[in-house]
Amino acid sequence: MAKEEFTDAIMLLKHDHRTVEDLFSKFQKAQDKNKQWELAQQICNELKIHSMIEEEIFYPETKDAVEEDLYLESYVEHDGAKVLINDIMANGPEDEFFEAKVTVLCEEISHHVEEEEKPKEGYFAQVRESDIDLKEMRDRLMARKEELLALAESEGLPPAKMKAVQV
Repeated sequence: MAKEEFTDAIMLLKHDHRTVEDLFSKFQKAQDKNKQWELAQQICNELKIHSMIEEEIFYPETKDAVEEDLYLESYVEHDGAKVLINDIMANGPEDEFFEAKVTVLCEEISHHVEEEEKPKEGYFAQVRESDIDLKEMRDRLMARKEELLALAESEGLPPAKMKAVQV
């Protein structure tokens, strides 16, 4: 994943969105429980990494560029997804609600992506109107993402940590 593939931080984050949408689509078409579990694990890891780079770098550095409600809701939406991610990963494909949980996670993520990518008033559109150096941020997002991908490969990622929601 070369940084030149992405013109800036927002393009990198949008690429993550498309990757997860593709994985959800494959999950919905999969008939085999083992294949579904493999895809669910990929989805959960992608989402954990994506939320970590957004929460560690993107959101804090763009806080003043977006409406406060949108900023705060982004964290709450992430935490809602993290509850499902942690539950899916802990209970696996034998859970009676496994497919339903992945489906609801897909719906939550679709809503969150829509909020971020909405033309003119979405999170990304508001950030684009600012003077934030999105190319420099892209490089830091990519560096952190590569660290997290390596961790996922070597030891596995820890459960997702909540920021706004107490469980």
